[in-house]
Amino acid sequence: MFGLFGKGKNPEELLEVCLKKKDWDGLARVYYDLGVDAMEQGDLNKAVLWLHRADTVYSASDEVYEHVSKKRLFHEDIVDDCSDRIGTLEEASLIYNDILAEAEEKAEELSDMQVRVWGLLSVARLVRLGERLAGIPGCEVLGELEWVVDTMLKSFQVAISQEEYNQLMEICNALYELGDSEAFYADNQIDVPGSAPFQAFDLNGMLVLLELNGFLDGHLRLLGALSQGMEPPSAESSIVSCALLPDYYVRTGAGKPEDVPQIKAELGRIADDYEFIRSGITWEQVAQRMDEYKALDILL
Repeated sequence: MFGLFGKGKNPEELLEVCLKKKDWDGLARVYYDLGVDAMEQGDLNKAVLWLHRADTVYSASDEVYEHVSKKRLFHEDIVDDCSDRIGTLEEASLIYNDILAEAEEKAEELSDMQVRVWGLLSVARLVRLGERLAGIPGCEVLGELEWVVDTMLKSFQVAISQEEYNQLMEICNALYELGDSEAFYADNQIDVPGSAPFQAFDLNGMLVLLELNGFLDGHLRLLGALSQGMEPPSAESSIVSCALLPDYYVRTGAGKPEDVPQIKAELGRIADDYEFIRSGITWEQVAQRMDEYKALDILL
């Protein structure tokens, strides 16, 4: 393994070299090698972590994708093999998959609006982390999450202004662009008291940026449809898992994700929110719970 980069270097050294040189196609291939090795060793959580990172890096630009897709390992196309492996891992019983399946099943018992509120409460728990990550150059949009959740909640009750709508759209687009930005997958991180630093790239787990983009896009489509008297699009439940952050705990070796106290706590909040939104709540109660979540540091 790691023959693409020469002998005598371990994976951590290879990652450091690629990040320092901004060798993104090299970085993608190191992540791919790490993912293949983890998969062969039966560590499927780490296989998900590394292979998804490889996919994100080589998909970020046409140039990197072209470079990586031309490199072959054991006569196999790296890009195709990575995609095939990710597809296989999506069938495994892992927290990455199981929570999405469970949320989708539970969402069938909810109204469209209840699903949207369920997701909004999860996004509110990313506010404080987003504020801290916004200090990384290029990641400033993550500091807008408090305004986003407040404005979305407001829009469920009254019509928002065209200016507010446009700002939501700008943030939606910026979140998508961040997922393809070097600021996302370069070695950018924040300190976590008593724990390993949190990387911006740790948001890659559960595809947080894409889910935030999709959640906002779906909300904008809802507002557009309602303003024109059209049938609104159905709500998606996948955003509910956005605050689990399994990549951080898998990467830092904190043990099985489902055994990590912070993930257990987040799973508990997801379940509690589900019961909360089914209990005949008011918008004032939703706002109060959101305020509590916006002050929460989910890494502690």
